[in-house]
Amino acid sequence: MEQLTGMQAFGWEFLGTALLLLFGAGVCAANGLRTSGARGTGWLMIAFGWGFAVFIGASVADPSGGHLNPAVTVALAVSGSTPWHLVPAYIAGQLLGAFTGSVLAWAAFKQLFDHNNVDGDGNTTGANSGTGGMFFTIPAHNNNLWNCVTEFIATYALLAFILLGPGGGELGPMKYLAVSFIVVAIGLSLGSPTGYAINPARDFGPRLAYATVLPIPGKGSGEWGYAWVPIVAPLLAAVAAGLTAVALT
Repeated sequence: MEQLTGMQAFGWEFLGTALLLLFGAGVCAANGLRTSGARGTGWLMIAFGWGFAVFIGASVADPSGGHLNPAVTVALAVSGSTPWHLVPAYIAGQLLGAFTGSVLAWAAFKQLFDHNNVDGDGNTTGANSGTGGMFFTIPAHNNNLWNCVTEFIATYALLAFILLGPGGGELGPMKYLAVSFIVVAIGLSLGSPTGYAINPARDFGPRLAYATVLPIPGKGSGEWGYAWVPIVAPLLAAVAAGLTAVALT
């Protein structure tokens, strides 16, 4: 990993994170859009969809370690596994990849988004005002302090497994599949209070894309009053997890 260049780190993380958001936002759109054949299939499908999205994106980005997440990158840097001078390239690739993957997910579902805002008789319903949650996280309740607590706990659980799991975090060729099932577990157990961002790029990139460039008719706002929570809490968890790894290994 020390031989990786900044451009390589950026490129692999961009590609992997774009795939993460393509499949992750895609499963949310498939579940929620009116004319989708998968409409209403529920939280279980979303949790597994995001888990498999992690597996796909991380596997493709294996040359850079498949971080896909600034919290993972920071935790590994704090623990000494990732060089600090590569951290900006990792995070830039993750942010731009998440933005791009969100645009691709919209493009794949463009016709469904257009038809989501009207009923079968062509009357405008306003349903697209709630489509932001298909791209970024929205909490069940608007208490940012407790939402920070939830995001911290969930992210720390993810990072503890990555840094301290079987074999000291060295999971061999099954490592990305193992991490994907941790993501599924977090979604099923801890995900509903905040939508389990557990990843600043996964939340901020799609939020920015939705608010600025996605031409979804009748779309809602970017919910910017909440946007800092899925950035700050996971990064605090990253520092805590990294320090834990230093102390225990």
